Amino acid sequence: MLAVADVAQSSRWYQQVLGAVSGHGGAEYEQVLVDGETVLQLHQLEAGHHHGTIGDPGLPIGNGVAAWFEVADFDAAVDRVRQAAVRIETDVHLNPNAGHREIWLRDPDGYLVVLAEP
Repeated sequence: MLAVADVAQSSRWYQQVLGAVSGHGGAEYEQVLVDGETVLQLHQLEAGHHHGTIGDPGLPIGNGVAAWFEVADFDAAVDRVRQAAVRIETDVHLNPNAGHREIWLRDPDGYLVVLAEP
């Protein structure tokens, strides 16, 4: 679960990048689904509900967090990224430790998002 400033905007971003769909929708909470499975939950930073806020609104969002996704069709994911014109932190490269290709992005809140091939 990521705390975000704008749930709807972040949901659209993740749907486009991951080839996902909305599983819940709303201004305060969202479930992002790929092939019917929840891969990410988004929560409005300042919404407390019954549990209090998820993050501290006084601190920068996204600092020190990497959301890592293994994508079944890496080339299609890279095409979606390029079409969406999202901020690319590190373009497609071979991760020598894992032995697979990755692309590193920044989402609208500054979270580092890594897409990796299986």
